[in-house]
Amino acid sequence: MAKFELKLPKMGESVAEATITSWLKDVGETIEADEAVLEIATDKVDSEVPSEVDGVLVEKLFDVDDVVQVGQTIAVIETEGGETVEVKAPAAEAPKAEPVKEAAEVAQTVTAAKETVAPIESTGERFYSPLVKNIAKQEGISQTELDSIGGTGKDGRVTKNDIKAYLESRSSVSKIEENVTLSAVERSSSEQKVPSKEKSTPAIASGSDEIVEMSRMGKLVAKHMVDSVQTSAHVQSFIEADVTNIWNWRKKHKDSFKKREGENLTFTPIFMEAVAKALRDFPMMNISVQGDSIIKKKHINLGMAAALPDGNLIVPVIKDADQLNLLGMAKKVNDLANRARVGKLNPDDIQGGTYTVTNVGTFGSIMGTPIINQPQVGILALGAIRKVPAVIETPEGDFIGIRYRMFLSHSYDHRVVNGALGGQFVKAVKDYLESWDMDREI
Repeated sequence: MAKFELKLPKMGESVAEATITSWLKDVGETIEADEAVLEIATDKVDSEVPSEVDGVLVEKLFDVDDVVQVGQTIAVIETEGGETVEVKAPAAEAPKAEPVKEAAEVAQTVTAAKETVAPIESTGERFYSPLVKNIAKQEGISQTELDSIGGTGKDGRVTKNDIKAYLESRSSVSKIEENVTLSAVERSSSEQKVPSKEKSTPAIASGSDEIVEMSRMGKLVAKHMVDSVQTSAHVQSFIEADVTNIWNWRKKHKDSFKKREGENLTFTPIFMEAVAKALRDFPMMNISVQGDSIIKKKHINLGMAAALPDGNLIVPVIKDADQLNLLGMAKKVNDLANRARVGKLNPDDIQGGTYTVTNVGTFGSIMGTPIINQPQVGILALGAIRKVPAVIETPEGDFIGIRYRMFLSHSYDHRVVNGALGGQFVKAVKDYLESWDMDREI
């Protein structure tokens, strides 16, 4: 018998670690090659880790909620034949040195307070992993306090992210109270009788209200959006495009495309092709900002917002979108959208985007003001296609006709993209859409 080390696989250039969310196999169970052994989560996407061999799971080296580095051994599988490979459990992470406090008495008080906290115990209703218990002990969280934290893990378990989010919110409240106390002391010392400011209080749910805990992905999206608004100076440009030719062309070809390729021909690949061409015309929209420097991207990698099973949005990326023909673009769009809907995206699928497109028209909106997907500098929102009366110009004169039109909403980072460039880019997208060749084949 031989032992095979199952390691955490590489999941993209920028992904260095992952959190174990659940074990799908228990010690002693038989595993087939390519069968999933455990589920992991990164800060971008959830995925499974399959076994590379047939065998029996004999050892788990990490628990649920543990953070594992790429390349670390996470389990041992016993296989038939071969030489036994010695498996060394990953070295325990050295405790982080606490920052030196200016007042020694404060440090002693905090230490004494933490030591008085009773040890955390799992109950029949709630299970706490060793990692969560350790964090609670280090931060002085009591059993009652921990029991009040909403869990987003399996069966409502409190995860590492849940307890960290709670600590951050508790820290924020403490800072507010500290600032209020300092202000009161300053007012007293200066003998100024100024009315105190009202202290902000958190929202309180009444008996008939329902408290819904945000999912892990929801928390990540919320933080990403807030960080983007605080980073970029958002400016929008809007333009309306006549897509009548595209509407009629798709109507003519969608049935034959479905019959030949077995897939739907949507408007999305057509729009993505136009955006890719415009980015090639205006390379300064295909950039990112790093400090005081601008990084011009060599590749045009288009992100497309797609829905996840839980209702959140994720942005899979079409790599080298300007190098794809319309058929290749359609197949790539369908593949990413389908895998996003069933939660089967890989970490590499959402890496390396240089510009993003989101279709707000799917929800009936005629336009929107999307938030930039950092570290990019622009995002285009596609509004709903509407059948409207419009003025049509001809050599014989103008007349009113029924046309299919849509709004394009371009949000861009005004730190590095001025109004001229932002407007010219979205105008280029409009021109590509309106000049659609009705005789084009796919």
